[in-house]
Amino acid sequence: MTDNVTPRPPLPPFSRQSAAEKVRLAEDGWNSRDAGKVALAYSLDTRWRNRAEFVASRAEAEAFLTRKWHKELDYRLIKELWAFDSHRIAVRYAYEWRDDAGNWFRSYGNENWEFNDEGLMTHRYASINDLPIREQDRLFHWPQGRRPDDHPTLSELGL
Repeated sequence: MTDNVTPRPPLPPFSRQSAAEKVRLAEDGWNSRDAGKVALAYSLDTRWRNRAEFVASRAEAEAFLTRKWHKELDYRLIKELWAFDSHRIAVRYAYEWRDDAGNWFRSYGNENWEFNDEGLMTHRYASINDLPIREQDRLFHWPQGRRPDDHPTLSELGL
């Protein structure tokens, strides 16, 4: 299904540079924690598997993200390109967050993405593991929003 929307560059087929740019744009969006804005990057009929939860539309993706960011407070995410081809991108990522009791976690994951010709994500498959951490062991320190360009990447952090 093709959405009647403005394309979301960079568009497939992806090069290494355009795939890396798409990953950074996704990271920036998720770090904004604006579920309505982030959901616009997904097709109307997007399909997700996130842990044991399944999403079957853009509206469900927005609801999922709203719930996620109400639970995962002070969320900070770093994504890194792992592999790509014409319409697909694989990423690895880590994010830090705390729950409402003040317990901190670092979540590690991998995602496989597929895009339509308009650059909207049609499929997202995520596998994630949570590691409890102490607040003093946090590595992701920046104000809410975009990760600073000079902040170390996952590879540079040895994660």
